[in-house]
Amino acid sequence: MTITDFLNELKRRKVYGAAAAYGVAAWLLLQVGEVTFEPLHFPDSAMTVLVILAILGFPVTMVIAWYFDIGLKGFTRASRPASASTEPPSIAVLPFIDMSPEKDQEHFCEGVAEEILNALTKLEKLHVVSRTSSFQFRNASGDIRDIGKRLGVGTVLEGSVRKSENRIRVTAQLVSVADGYDLWSKSFDEELKDIFAIQDEIARNIAASLMETLSPQDQSAIKTRSSQDVVAYDYYLRGRHFFNRFRKKDIDFALRMFHQAIEIDPEFAPAWAGYADCFSFLIMYADPQESYRAEAVKASQKALDLSPDSAVAHASRGMAYLVCEEYAEADAEFEKAIELNPSLYEAYYYYGRARFHEGDIEKAAALFAKATEVNPAEYQARLLRVQVLRGLGRVNQAIAEAKEAVAIVEKHLEWNPDDARALHLGAGSLILIGDTKRAIRWLERALEIDPTDSIVLYNVACNLATIGETDKALDYLERAIEHGTVSATWMSNDEDLASLRDKPRFQALMQKLVR
Repeated sequence: MTITDFLNELKRRKVYGAAAAYGVAAWLLLQVGEVTFEPLHFPDSAMTVLVILAILGFPVTMVIAWYFDIGLKGFTRASRPASASTEPPSIAVLPFIDMSPEKDQEHFCEGVAEEILNALTKLEKLHVVSRTSSFQFRNASGDIRDIGKRLGVGTVLEGSVRKSENRIRVTAQLVSVADGYDLWSKSFDEELKDIFAIQDEIARNIAASLMETLSPQDQSAIKTRSSQDVVAYDYYLRGRHFFNRFRKKDIDFALRMFHQAIEIDPEFAPAWAGYADCFSFLIMYADPQESYRAEAVKASQKALDLSPDSAVAHASRGMAYLVCEEYAEADAEFEKAIELNPSLYEAYYYYGRARFHEGDIEKAAALFAKATEVNPAEYQARLLRVQVLRGLGRVNQAIAEAKEAVAIVEKHLEWNPDDARALHLGAGSLILIGDTKRAIRWLERALEIDPTDSIVLYNVACNLATIGETDKALDYLERAIEHGTVSATWMSNDEDLASLRDKPRFQALMQKLVR
């Protein structure tokens, strides 16, 4: 642990506050002694003894303060009870901090937090902010109360992970946004194989702290364990970490990680779902190989066979049907995913994309709106809805929602300045509200980050087409097709490209895509 890490840990464990409190108490005690010892005829040595005790007491107090937070193994510290509130309980789970010596466990730290978050979402009466919203604060160093207010929740779960060989130390604390007090905290120092039990215990304690009652169904629903092998689990977490970056090279890495996970644990349903999603996204954005479609179908079915009540597995199956252009089957899977987990953002978002492919633009707009309702701080569904509204001719509504969307993207970019997707999707809303100069800067920045990514190139083309840069738009559209996959169905429904449709170059591109 570096000096910086140690100082941060002192701050997290409230040792600084204990030192300040002890200093004030010791000073007051010495003042009392100085005033009262002589009138009470105490010996001269009494004051000397008091000073020595005050000095010796300081390190003892600091050690107690340190262990009061982390406790002995399994020691729990519960601060004040949660105050009564008429508001339904709500929580944001932040990515846990990597305290490992090599600082190479970011994927594991985020994965532990995500597993706890996913378990808590199974409680219907608890509002849990989605991963995409809370994880944008992965490098946050500000007041936890400010983060909680920005996310619109009453509590925030934060923590840290220190992983070394076959040992792991996990600390977690639930903080009240209203006053910054800890509602619950605990530290675990266990063998690495016990990580599943640790996650389950954290989820159960958080639920018990926030919910008035927990039914037996709730208790069983919030289990996080999805694999029996910690090595497979580690590969799975690496896969999720790469997949969430949404770039082709990262999806390639994710594919390898998920494959390693299922090689080790063939019964690991979430890894099969992730494996299927990689193939589906590669088909959509990189390489429409028939073998990829077959793999997406096979892997998503395996995930469902292993976990038929998993909303994530059904959403993955829906994506596999979507890339096979089996739309009715895709719709049915997305509907089932939403039935199983009404808070699953991806189900609404993917379902909206499917409806757009089908040409049902009104339904796509409604699903993107629902995705935004489920996850207000996520930008993708918002921005795609703005594009859809504009294409439907509902310009005034599109402008109003574009302003809201730009504000969300700006907040996101404060914490994620290199998110090319936020930049090139956000540029469309900037153009709509009349801020074309900044839109062009955002497009240029997205191209600097990912100059050969087909998704970036396609959206740059769309935005250039809307501002009348026809030749440049066609140039970027050609480059997008050269570097990856562009869906002919999506292009035919994308009103951003309306000004290009009568151009011979555009028609040639469409013919190339449908061959």
